[in-house]
Amino acid sequence: MSNRKQYDEDLAALNRALIEMGQEVADAVENAVQALAAADPDAARRVVEGDRNINAMERDIEHRCMTLLLRQQPVAGDLRRITAVHKVVTDLERIGDHAADIADIVPHLFEVRRAGDAAVSQSIHMGQKAHRMILNALDAFLRQDEAAARHVIAADDEVDFDFDAIKKVLGQEIAADPGRVDACLDLLMVIKYLERIGDHAVNLAEWVQFVRTGLYKNQNMF
Repeated sequence: MSNRKQYDEDLAALNRALIEMGQEVADAVENAVQALAAADPDAARRVVEGDRNINAMERDIEHRCMTLLLRQQPVAGDLRRITAVHKVVTDLERIGDHAADIADIVPHLFEVRRAGDAAVSQSIHMGQKAHRMILNALDAFLRQDEAAARHVIAADDEVDFDFDAIKKVLGQEIAADPGRVDACLDLLMVIKYLERIGDHAVNLAEWVQFVRTGLYKNQNMF
């Protein structure tokens, strides 16, 4: 097999691995939100356990990236794409961590908060928006679609708005009944993790510009 053919196959394998990890991470977020909606401790436990697989995927992709960079010494667009993938998987891994963090909290909410609870219902909708952001950011990155990436970045405003609105509701609950402070703080942590997931989805979208132009908002990225 020629070096070029091997190189092309390695790039294709890297792309497939990224798609697989991205779907696994998006599923983890969706499943964590569904566990919250269904008050399902078993579903929450599976999300926590699945984080090990996401971590293994991150290590595998990082190894693939470093192998391509060291052995093939890619130039121009390929170099930027491999470098971006190496950075993207870090954000994906952090999203997986946050999904597991949410799932870890979910069982503690069952006795005092349910999906019919207004703040929980708002949190579920917020989680669905964050999940959509992940899917759209991955699609934008894989297709190198700058317009789609900008839509993802703009969508983060909605997630941030939801975070502030739910936080205000929880503050009012605590003021009215200090005995609910623990339940409010648990849900506050859930929405904080969702807000961070949205931020990581924005990071994914912003790597589109780097691959296409070589520019990134943080010029100290290396």
